[in-house]
Amino acid sequence: MLEFAVCLPLLMLLVFGVIEATGFIFLKQTLNVAAYEAAREAVQHRGTNELAFQRATAILTSRNIHGAEVLIQPANFESINRGDSVMVQVAAPTGPNSTLAGQFLNNRGLTVQVIMVKE
Repeated sequence: MLEFAVCLPLLMLLVFGVIEATGFIFLKQTLNVAAYEAAREAVQHRGTNELAFQRATAILTSRNIHGAEVLIQPANFESINRGDSVMVQVAAPTGPNSTLAGQFLNNRGLTVQVIMVKE
């Protein structure tokens, strides 16, 4: 019984740590997908900032990500030509998107950036 009392806290710490780590991996992957899909929308021939922003926001909303920010550059797609770079950056805080330890850990931000060439 003593062994159980010693091992249980360590086992619980390990289990909750794994759950929290998978939540952060899910958050990072969601930001990657949102940035990639927004960039794909933006670089298409008829792509606009608004369509790219809507695409990223739809993915973030469907996966229940809170407090995310989407930045698309250049701000004016009418001024860029075919072959120019388009950058999409998506950032989200870890605190509101944490499953367990959001209130105990410092709030950090995860940021993903995707650069594609305009078609």
